[in-house]
Amino acid sequence: MRSTSKRVTVSGYYGFGNTGDEAIALAISRELRARGVAPLLLSNTPAETAQFAHSEAAARMNPLALLRALLRSQVLLSGGGGLLQDKTSARTLTYYLGVIRLAQLLGRRVVVFNQSVGPLSPEGGRKVQAALKGARVIVRDRGSLETLRQLGITGELGGDPALLLSPSPGLVRDQRTVIVAPRGDVTDATTTLRDVVAELRTHGRRVVALSFMPDHDDTAAHSLGADEVLSTRDPQVALDAIAQAGFVIGVRLHAVILAAAAGVPFAGIAYDPKVLGFCQDAGAPSHPTFLDPQVITAQAVALLDPDWAAVAQMKERAAKSFDRALQR
Repeated sequence: MRSTSKRVTVSGYYGFGNTGDEAIALAISRELRARGVAPLLLSNTPAETAQFAHSEAAARMNPLALLRALLRSQVLLSGGGGLLQDKTSARTLTYYLGVIRLAQLLGRRVVVFNQSVGPLSPEGGRKVQAALKGARVIVRDRGSLETLRQLGITGELGGDPALLLSPSPGLVRDQRTVIVAPRGDVTDATTTLRDVVAELRTHGRRVVALSFMPDHDDTAAHSLGADEVLSTRDPQVALDAIAQAGFVIGVRLHAVILAAAAGVPFAGIAYDPKVLGFCQDAGAPSHPTFLDPQVITAQAVALLDPDWAAVAQMKERAAKSFDRALQR
């Protein structure tokens, strides 16, 4: 358990079959290795994570494995993703803050890394405020900066690491293909997206329903009436599918993030502030879950671009955030 300055423990929602979070894990692993740093990912399925990310991994819920991981590292990156929130469950926040506190007790440097912070209950806000005292905090959207400000915490603006992923070379884009990525638990959006898919097909568009988390999204994806359903846990497969499309409509946050990474126009369905925040920062359209099918169809048919200069700035901030996080 010898400590090394070139190993970083990464805490996130890894190993649960969510393609978006696996995209974050893949990007973080690649970027750290490019800087001569060995990542050690905390995962629900460490063997699987180690294989696809080409990195060390440890069982996130095994106390001894967690302790060993932190003892072998000098830095904890908490993130990326939407970890510091208690909308999903108070246990989620308790776990991630517990990892942060353990790292602090062991004298490890803690960096909250390219997270979205919130939504938080008043009690959750107090817990985050106490736990992040003295930690470096880098967030991926401006809305999270405002949440931190309300908590009296100074934050820095970075970018989602998945923005730094690249599609496989040699892919050909079909501008008449539209990717639609639902989320299984946002049923009002799924209902409206069925009308969107029907509307797109009347405009001669080929629609691919992309399931980012097969266990949760497959039923919704198959219900849309799309020409094809693609279900995957592999972020490179998802990114390559997106790179071959002309437009992306995403309820899943990382559908629109990977579209930005691939240079494909997109629109978000803002079931959660993190989707709205990303689209606002990227200058891209976003819609409520009960959206007007004709409006978003018109955007898809017109291949409405985001602010590509703003997207380029987001990518630059994401890249620079690694250097900032690794600074002593």
